[in-house]
Amino acid sequence: MIVSRRNTISLFAATALLSLAACSGDKPETAAKTAAPVAVQTAVAGGTSVNAGILEASGQVEASQSVNISTRVMGYITQMKVKVGDRVSAGQLLFTVNSNDITAKRAQTDALIAQAEAAQRTAQKDLDRYTALYKQQSASAKELDQVTLQFQSAKANADAARQMRNEVSAQLAYTSVTAPFAGIITQKLADAGSMANPGMPVLTLEQSGKLQVSASIPENQIAAVKMGDEVTMSIESANKTITGKVIQVNPSSQFTGGQYIVKISVPAAEAKQLYAGMYVHLRIPLKGTATAAKESGKILVPAKAIITRDQLTGLYTISSQNTALLRWVRLGTSSGDQVEVLSGLAANETFILSAEGRLYNGAPVTIKK
Repeated sequence: MIVSRRNTISLFAATALLSLAACSGDKPETAAKTAAPVAVQTAVAGGTSVNAGILEASGQVEASQSVNISTRVMGYITQMKVKVGDRVSAGQLLFTVNSNDITAKRAQTDALIAQAEAAQRTAQKDLDRYTALYKQQSASAKELDQVTLQFQSAKANADAARQMRNEVSAQLAYTSVTAPFAGIITQKLADAGSMANPGMPVLTLEQSGKLQVSASIPENQIAAVKMGDEVTMSIESANKTITGKVIQVNPSSQFTGGQYIVKISVPAAEAKQLYAGMYVHLRIPLKGTATAAKESGKILVPAKAIITRDQLTGLYTISSQNTALLRWVRLGTSSGDQVEVLSGLAANETFILSAEGRLYNGAPVTIKK
């Protein structure tokens, strides 16, 4: 009897524990059903509602206009009027080159001009005299023709001497080098006393206030970069994130090692506290890769939608009851912030791109419009 009563008590205790466990197991499910829906943003696998891809590249801030300033004459630099960091205006004198030899040539041409003009005046008087004598029939036509030719030769010599002086004056102008536009001196390669050679840079001048970003894009992605595309640019050194537009796409990579140079504008309001040479991280939307991916049968999804647990990868889809459903997938190669799904997700299938709360299996969701 005692054994029987103990068995009966044990049976009742086990039954009570099972009932309690069943009740406690129902609580999470009930809580899940009664929890506030999580607002989510959805996308379609391989569809156009997802960015086709983001090309991440590095670039540098540069002046919209930059020139290396040199001189066309050889000589020693006699005066250097600027230093690195100086702001100059258009036409401002930057440096001068020794011009003693050119000044001597100009003096020679001045003497030649004086000699030629004197000969021209003498020839003019002879022409006037013989013209009068010819009218009085005191000189022959041959004599008049000869005097006329002498006058024309003297006049031509005077004109040639003047042109020689113009040439020397032009060379003399190159000994005083001025700024072609307003800007900032960013590099000085010579000082007073250095020898200036034709074509050798002496100063570098960059236009102030107008900046742009230059980036190199690989050949397999340049076709997707279009004029006018908006580009997000992050400059860590200035702690700024700005938006610009593609203003130039170089169609040739012959001299850039297979990389295509792209120029992106920097808004004038954002150019403050930015300096040429700063490194920039760019994010360029590749609009043209969606069609290519679709034609090749690839299913691309943003990497931020992927969930990683241990060595498994997955993403959340939406069930028919509008609840989150974790789907395990196998991934392939990635391109930018896009990753290829090899299995586990069908093309044009909706998945959750982002959520405004914590997601779990069975969590009720509502789709943001």
